[in-house]
Amino acid sequence: MTRSPLADIAAERGRHLGTLSWVGMEGIALPLSVAGQSINGWADAGVSLDEPSARGIHMSRLYLALEALEAEPLTPAAVEAVLSRFLASHDGLSRRAFLSLSGDALLRRPALVSPLAGWKAYPFRLEARLDARGLSLELALTIGYSSTCPCSAALARQLIQTQFQEAFGAGEVSAEAVRTWLGSAQGIVATPHSQRSQAHLRLRLAEGCEALPLEALVERAERALGTALQTAVKRADEQAFALANGQNLMFCEDAARRLDDALREAPGVAGFRLRVVHGESLHAHDAVARSEWRWEAA
Repeated sequence: MTRSPLADIAAERGRHLGTLSWVGMEGIALPLSVAGQSINGWADAGVSLDEPSARGIHMSRLYLALEALEAEPLTPAAVEAVLSRFLASHDGLSRRAFLSLSGDALLRRPALVSPLAGWKAYPFRLEARLDARGLSLELALTIGYSSTCPCSAALARQLIQTQFQEAFGAGEVSAEAVRTWLGSAQGIVATPHSQRSQAHLRLRLAEGCEALPLEALVERAERALGTALQTAVKRADEQAFALANGQNLMFCEDAARRLDDALREAPGVAGFRLRVVHGESLHAHDAVARSEWRWEAA
């Protein structure tokens, strides 16, 4: 039985159908290799439709081109190769190619004191575009941390001072008596409030960046903040975490400035926009600060 060629409706030509800035697919399931780990990723893939007489693009060609990302680590070069294939498979139809890759990067993080370690997820999105101007890459990254309110800490200390005065008056006090009092429930009558917070980073990667600097950026940001969320811990780690919070009291403004300073010096970063959110434990609303550097329109 002889079969006729299958119809290709997308290849039909019309008159003055118009151009489109983006055509493609969203929410494609795709395994990705990020920071040495295989993760469940998602891809949005598209191209511009610049030929006004073309009815549509060849979406299956975009889908098949994504297979190249399954077999190698996620790097700028790998992303550029896929985008180049998008354009090559749509020669005469498209002049711009787009790819957005997202997922949760898994990084193994050590405890503060003990030899324990555990995995922590860092949501990310890598947005890429290839056109006549070349490759552009933006990496969005979310990092969790703890923040203790400086105002709350000062008010708690004031209450402890008052309690101390009531307990001992103006007389002489032995060091042992003070030590015992400090360790009692009657001594530390107030504690500052702290909250789980998030830093949302959007970074424009510099040209010629060979590796995806996700892990290095996490390290830099967590080091600047000083109070990264923990995974597996023992009591010694929990105590060290309490100490870190006490030594790193932060308003959202403080956290934003720390990150701003750290990211300006980060290798491979050409510009950024950041937003920190302190999920208040005192209020029913969040405290937020934003900053940006070299974030003019691309």
